[in-house]
Amino acid sequence: MYAEHFRLREMPFSITPDPAYLYMSPRHQEALGHLLFGTGQYGGFVQLTGEVGTGKTTIVRALLAQHLPDVEVALIHNPRQGELEFVHTICDELHVPYSDQNATLKGLVDALNAHLLKVHAAGRRTVLIIDEAQNLQPSVLEQVRLLTNLETPKEKLLRIILVGQPELSALLARPDLRQLSSRITARYHLMPLSPAETREYIEHRLQIAGARTQIFMPKALALVHRYSQGIPRLINIICDRALLGAYAAQSFVVTPEMIRTAAREVMGELPHVFDPKAHIRWRIIETGWLLALVVCTMLFATTFWPRAETQPAASSEAAVPAAATTAALPIETAPVPEHDPAADTPNQPEAEPDKVELLPATVEPVPEATLPVQQQRGLPVTSVDELARAAQPLAVVMSRLTHLWSAASIRDLGTDLCDALHTQGLECFRTRGDWDALYQVDRPAVITLKLPGGEIRYFLLQSLGKTYAILETAEGAKRVPISELTPLWTGEYLVLWRRETHKTTLYSSDSGPDVEWLQQRLNELGFLDPGADAPGRYSAALDAAVRRFQQERGLTADGVVGTRTLIELGDEQPDTPRLTSGLE
Repeated sequence: MYAEHFRLREMPFSITPDPAYLYMSPRHQEALGHLLFGTGQYGGFVQLTGEVGTGKTTIVRALLAQHLPDVEVALIHNPRQGELEFVHTICDELHVPYSDQNATLKGLVDALNAHLLKVHAAGRRTVLIIDEAQNLQPSVLEQVRLLTNLETPKEKLLRIILVGQPELSALLARPDLRQLSSRITARYHLMPLSPAETREYIEHRLQIAGARTQIFMPKALALVHRYSQGIPRLINIICDRALLGAYAAQSFVVTPEMIRTAAREVMGELPHVFDPKAHIRWRIIETGWLLALVVCTMLFATTFWPRAETQPAASSEAAVPAAATTAALPIETAPVPEHDPAADTPNQPEAEPDKVELLPATVEPVPEATLPVQQQRGLPVTSVDELARAAQPLAVVMSRLTHLWSAASIRDLGTDLCDALHTQGLECFRTRGDWDALYQVDRPAVITLKLPGGEIRYFLLQSLGKTYAILETAEGAKRVPISELTPLWTGEYLVLWRRETHKTTLYSSDSGPDVEWLQQRLNELGFLDPGADAPGRYSAALDAAVRRFQQERGLTADGVVGTRTLIELGDEQPDTPRLTSGLE
């Protein structure tokens, strides 16, 4: 209906998967890389999870579309079966011959084992992909574990990929399935699209459909992400309904109001949505109260507080615009990669590393606040209670982190600081981990603490020693025992890293300038012989060099050059801010 109105060749937002409209965000590319690893020579047992509609099946289709000449694939779409039916389905998918007399569980497994040995002898590999795996019965999952016992003295005969919703992680966490869970060699949780990726996704589909003009207003695109939460299936449904509404109104652009109407028709009562006018009113009121509070505090301090002999370094906070210090937004709660959502209670507003929305106001770098190592060592030890009183807004903490990287002034760049930093060659890396992980990353980090009162607060971790950490606070740098920080730290942290490639993930199928840069870096670090490959060509020798590098740096040796590998590859830059900089 609306395709002719907008001069499109076809309707761009069908919910039926169409390879012509495939959009692979960096997250989807990384997920595909994990599946490719599962089909490779060193693959074994891979788990891919994601919320409904995030694109798991699309990634499986993309995997099947890859040129995998030495791989046989059995794909099971309906896992709601008993043990016998399940093995029966695998045999049918792989065209394993068996007689009706041998159609017992033992007979089918024996026939399957014979077939796998024959495939292995021919130099080929067999992969079993189970979609909607959260619906597997525990008894069938136990049968899956038994199938992993089919092996030669050197390798597994059957590589298995489980694809499912987050409930799959909770299912595998059951005590009676711990043997199966321990055999999983790689896990990946597919997150929804970011605001920037949602915009690119919509524009990509419109361009494929033949759009020559901008159909969605920028604010309308922002609302699509807010209502859909970055889930591709919901994006398609809302955009399709909005285009229909624009056609009915004889409009050639989709407005924010059309998105609200479409979302209301699709989702019923809408969640709370950002209202710019109301936001401005509340910001004026909020800023007025803040200024009044600051003035009263200063008067009180001048009158009643004794003067300190030295002033703390945190007076530089005044250099941050008031709008920035009041603009910290809560981090949205959502599943975290390799994190069991069932472990989170609803009343804990813990940070979600991949959906931080920061600084909707002007932010500029602040004066240098990092102390020399000798001064850090001389700082008095600070208690957790003192730390709580000196917490700063997230906007201020992020501003200080960007300053350590000498980032240029950032003004009026919307709601996502990480998108703004991307234009300066800096990327945000948000994840969960422990102190050892932070030691390895070796970058100043914004860490999330849950204080004794239950409040979530953010601190800039400047330095990390064996027993103490230096945190930036409103009262300057504080030296805090790691033993006291550990119970408060949620494990979440954010670091910045300098991107030296166009893409943030490189695969063995890539070629061009990014691969040429990879060759040069590995050559400089002694992992690749000079002239071993044609420039820009991702060869077997380069793949082997990447795996050796990953293994030496303590990373998963999967040959996929993702964020962690790129961070390690850029680790030799002399101007890179360091976390461990000689504190202890």
